[in-house]
Amino acid sequence: MTHSTWIPHLLKDEDLTRDQFERLLGVAAEAKAARRSGTERQQLTGRRIAVLFEKPSTRTRAAFEVAIYEQGGHLTYIDPASSHVGVTESIEDTAIVLGRLYDGIAFRGYAHADVEALARHADVPVWNALTDRWHPTQALADLLTMREHSAAPLNDRSVCFLGDARDNVANSLLTSGAIMGMDVRVACPDSLRPESAVIHAAERLAAASGGALLITDDVDRAVHGADFLYTDVWVSMGEPREAWAARIPSLLPYRVDPTMIRRTGNPAVKLLHCLPAIHDRRSAIGRELFDGYGLDGAEVADEVFRSEGSLVFDQAENRMHTIKAVLLGSLGDDSAPAGEG
Repeated sequence: MTHSTWIPHLLKDEDLTRDQFERLLGVAAEAKAARRSGTERQQLTGRRIAVLFEKPSTRTRAAFEVAIYEQGGHLTYIDPASSHVGVTESIEDTAIVLGRLYDGIAFRGYAHADVEALARHADVPVWNALTDRWHPTQALADLLTMREHSAAPLNDRSVCFLGDARDNVANSLLTSGAIMGMDVRVACPDSLRPESAVIHAAERLAAASGGALLITDDVDRAVHGADFLYTDVWVSMGEPREAWAARIPSLLPYRVDPTMIRRTGNPAVKLLHCLPAIHDRRSAIGRELFDGYGLDGAEVADEVFRSEGSLVFDQAENRMHTIKAVLLGSLGDDSAPAGEG
């Protein structure tokens, strides 16, 4: 059996070309269809994969575990409580050891430099399952979801991210959308804009692909005619709870509620969210925000979150299908389809 190396690593979205994005989305769609029809073909039999997570996770961990299991591979989950990484052992030393034991490493952590160090020293494929700067596997799931719910190709679709646009999800959406030639808008306060380096890179990518970019604090301009509205939590993992006091008044104008949906002028507009979402009082943080600030739901209103236009659970499922595609792109049999036909 020959094995594919067309995805040697996936550390950030710009590691992929437009053709590679298209290929991965095709593999993911094929794997999704094969799974549903019961014709999925295992291509990772005997492959050993380490899932090294510094940050907690629900969707990303579950997606990797199910994808690897269904493809016949073997997974070891490693967290800070059960390893020496970053405490008594460097990333470099960890990478060398894991690279000798495993065929690939998924990393979810804080510093993007750490996943880059893993890729330099492990000598096996390394996949970024989230760092402080990028979340490429999320962006792949986002693109697959938008493609599934679009009558037109992605380069004829528009997506608007609203909220704190400095986070990894916004960076990856901006970059991947630019690569795919989409109309990508970001609505945010000036103080919460993406870094200049991210914006400049996205502008360069959009110029090459024929895409369009808009980054503005003018909400009406950003959302008008958008096909998809995308939002994320206002205070990210690792930030202090005290950040809410400043973040709420700054970001309330960008909240995705029924009024925001109407402001798009598009009755068919869809909601995207990477999850977890603060949309009601059924979580500890949701109750805390209601008790402390009178806010019933934060970045998205429950009415929108549970509406027919909400695609958030399609996105969550698609994490697994697109992660499966990435694994197959690095370790699978390049000549074989995902299903048996």
